[in-house]
Amino acid sequence: MKLPSDETITSDLLHPLLNTSWRFYLLVAFLGGIVVMGLGTWLFQMIMGFGLTGINNTIFWAFYITNFVFWIGISHAGTLISAILRLVNAGWRRPVTRCAEVITAFALMIGALFPIIHLGRPWLFFWLVPYPSSRMIWPNFRSPLVWDFFAINTYLTGSLLFLILPMIPDFAIVRDKSTGLRRKIYGVLALGWRGTTKQWHRLETAMSIMAVAIIPVAVSVHTIVSFDFSMAPVPMWHSTIFGPYFVAGAIFSGIAGLIIAMATLRKLLHLENYLYPLHFQNLGKLLLMMSLLWGYFVFNERLTVWYGNDEAEMNVFWVTQSGSFSPLFWTMVTANFVIPVIVLGIKRFRTITGCVIASFGVCIGMWLERFLIVVPSLGHKYLPYSWGTYTPRPVELMITTATFAAMVLLYTLFAKFVPIISIWELKAGKHPSPALFPEGAREHPLGEIHP
Repeated sequence: MKLPSDETITSDLLHPLLNTSWRFYLLVAFLGGIVVMGLGTWLFQMIMGFGLTGINNTIFWAFYITNFVFWIGISHAGTLISAILRLVNAGWRRPVTRCAEVITAFALMIGALFPIIHLGRPWLFFWLVPYPSSRMIWPNFRSPLVWDFFAINTYLTGSLLFLILPMIPDFAIVRDKSTGLRRKIYGVLALGWRGTTKQWHRLETAMSIMAVAIIPVAVSVHTIVSFDFSMAPVPMWHSTIFGPYFVAGAIFSGIAGLIIAMATLRKLLHLENYLYPLHFQNLGKLLLMMSLLWGYFVFNERLTVWYGNDEAEMNVFWVTQSGSFSPLFWTMVTANFVIPVIVLGIKRFRTITGCVIASFGVCIGMWLERFLIVVPSLGHKYLPYSWGTYTPRPVELMITTATFAAMVLLYTLFAKFVPIISIWELKAGKHPSPALFPEGAREHPLGEIHP
């Protein structure tokens, strides 16, 4: 796996920033149109009320909370995976880390919107914030909404720091290759970076600290999201397995999202010299491992419910196994377990195309899993008079579609203004590791960057 020369790396990875085609504007206009339609639909929902949705007194969590859990899960693609790969010093991680880390930031932003969308009066979302009001009224700290507020904001802050820190040297490279207003903007973003040995040492130290700190934060975030369910006395929710079950599912869907993003970037930006089949094979192996772990958790959950034979839980069990939700359940099992095990477990199928096919299936299957956690349990609570049904309405479908378009749009804009593959990390991979250079060293392997 021989990388091109330093000059070629810089030229190839800065090409999308310095050159813009009509396809970029067309894609941004198309995605932006969908996002604007979604915002308009949300405004229409705020004016007309929740009667436009399929949400009712029985099933009060539906598409919106399903999307919330899904996007928070996707966010585990980046920071967690990148941090682990950095700590174990996996050399093949270098072209992958930034592609992954940016998914975390955007997925968290989109996921955090859904509890606000789900609020009847979203303009009062600041009531979730513990601030000293004049009447000293504090939020209810027993509410999962408050837990999510702290968890998501902590994870988003850490993830943004983890994303921005390694971007500083690349901003300096763009600054030095640009002129005019672009040079001034990237000069501000570069924070005075000159590539001295002292600056490299401090950057590496800060990244190592963040890598260690962000892993427990990432695990705790999706554990807290699982508490939204497991703390409630609802059939098949009140379970001690939900913490690790949700964390494993989050990493599972996150890896799948990362593979899809990398394959798209490789094709559209012509990054074949940087994103090798090896990267997809390694991520495919991780996806296979998480598929097996996910299968274990699902089997464990279903087995204990069946053996316990509680009447209320068995109602939910059978309605998903062989009732009205069974097509969705068995589609989920096929997409999350059967297809990945076959495609990724056989070496000849574990190609880039095979990994992408398996990843698309996993994303669909994991969305269905979150839907099947939310709706059937709420629709079949302990007393039959409280049972209900749910059918998504066009408002919910439009807002959901708009969030997927928003994710692609944000990722597209990021790739346009920031090198999507870390230039300095690729170059560092061809030299002795900067982390091995002590602060007092006379010279850094990458040298100084001069304007």
